[in-house]
Amino acid sequence: MKTSDVNSKPVLVLGATGKTGSRVAQGLKARGVPVREGSRMGSPAFDWDDDKGWSDALQNVRAVYISFYPDLAVPSAPAAIRNFCQLAVKSGVEHLVLLSGRGEDEAQHCEDIVKNAGVAWTILRSSWFCQNFSEGFIHDLILAGNVTLPVGGVREPFVDVDDIADVAVEALTESGHDNQLYELTGPRSMTFLEATNEIAGAAGRPINFTQIPLHDFSAALAEQHVPADAIGLLEYLFTTVLDGRNEQLTDGVQQALGRPPRDFKTYVEEAASNGMWR
Repeated sequence: MKTSDVNSKPVLVLGATGKTGSRVAQGLKARGVPVREGSRMGSPAFDWDDDKGWSDALQNVRAVYISFYPDLAVPSAPAAIRNFCQLAVKSGVEHLVLLSGRGEDEAQHCEDIVKNAGVAWTILRSSWFCQNFSEGFIHDLILAGNVTLPVGGVREPFVDVDDIADVAVEALTESGHDNQLYELTGPRSMTFLEATNEIAGAAGRPINFTQIPLHDFSAALAEQHVPADAIGLLEYLFTTVLDGRNEQLTDGVQQALGRPPRDFKTYVEEAASNGMWR
């Protein structure tokens, strides 16, 4: 990929205000790559639920980082991904980079749609984010000092979102990543109890972890007025995806970046030093 090609047209980053998208946009800008931030607050605005603004967002775009909200597992995802990819290719987009999820059959269906879109593609099939403990709903549980989740001894190789973003930026700016699938995990698998204990140690205060029945978990969310579809998605993630199928480590980060993935301990130490769990 020529430098002139990279710097001439913008990259559309969908979910530019989210965990991965914000970091991808920042990383691209650091390399001097023009970025068009795709979000409801962007200009032009981008909304997965309203395709009227998609054409404007895709105008004169070279490549797209695709982060689907709320998750590729939801029933509406395949149709939305298919329609978006068709429009992107028609608009002249040359490269599609998709954030996908490990162990999700529905997400892999969306991967196939991207692969068959007719342009270069890169798939980032990622495990559970480390940052879910500091930038997601688990953050509130940690601050309260009592993490109650419907998961027990299943181990998960939590991946640092910074690693995901680094792989995305590399794929969007350097050659050698076309038509590649990178399965991204951290360097070790942990239980949620072990992860909580590491956070407690770094935060310097006790944080309890309790496994609760799925029904109690869902009922608590409903009492907090969490929408039913969001509850259903979390139930899916904590049962189907976190059933042990994703415990195995992969070397996707090493393949893409030539370095090992960041360890959960490194993430925890940095997050604690930034006051995330005070």
